[in-house]
Amino acid sequence: MTAILGLMGLSLLLGGIGLGIFLWSLRSGQYDDLQGAANRILHDDPPPTC
Repeated sequence: MTAILGLMGLSLLLGGIGLGIFLWSLRSGQYDDLQGAANRILHDDPPPTC
C-alpha cells in the first residue's frame, strides 16, 4: 500500500511539472505562428553564399 501511495505522489508531481512546462510554453509564445511554420516548409531556401 505504501508503494501505491508513493507512485501516486510521484505521478502527480510529474504531471504537475508537465503542466507547468506546457503553460510556460503557452505564455512564451511557442504556439503563436502555426501557419508560418506550415508555409515555410513549402518554399525553397535561397542558396547559401560562401
